[in-house]
Amino acid sequence: MNQSSMQTSTSTEVLNEILKAIDGEYTAIACYELLANQAPNDEMKKRILEIRNDEIRHYTTFWYLYISLTGKQPSPKMTRQCPSDFKSGVLAAFKDEQETVDFYHEVARSTDNPIVRDAFTHASADQQNHAVWFLYFLNNL
Repeated sequence: MNQSSMQTSTSTEVLNEILKAIDGEYTAIACYELLANQAPNDEMKKRILEIRNDEIRHYTTFWYLYISLTGKQPSPKMTRQCPSDFKSGVLAAFKDEQETVDFYHEVARSTDNPIVRDAFTHASADQQNHAVWFLYFLNNL
């Protein structure tokens, strides 16, 4: 699909949702680095860093998607402060991942652009997996 047909099939609302996703991933990347460094053991730290790598991949996907659709570079910003202790951070991460699953599903359903739909659908599946891990951590603290 060429750039002009991608642009015509992508609404301003969807472009704004991509920007929101970029900001959310940007925030998760920063907070999960902090969280990994607070982890009580190596197993949790390793898993959180793996989750963070998924978030970096999502961020990169949405970043390039936005550039390809608009010709402009986004300016990511933090959407919230990272919690200062591990338990609060894991709880916040769990809630954020669950909310993000719903948000990504909504975006995927709202567009007729198959590239955008696929990017959000794939990221949503990862977010659900992340939520399960954070729930596991909460239950094992």
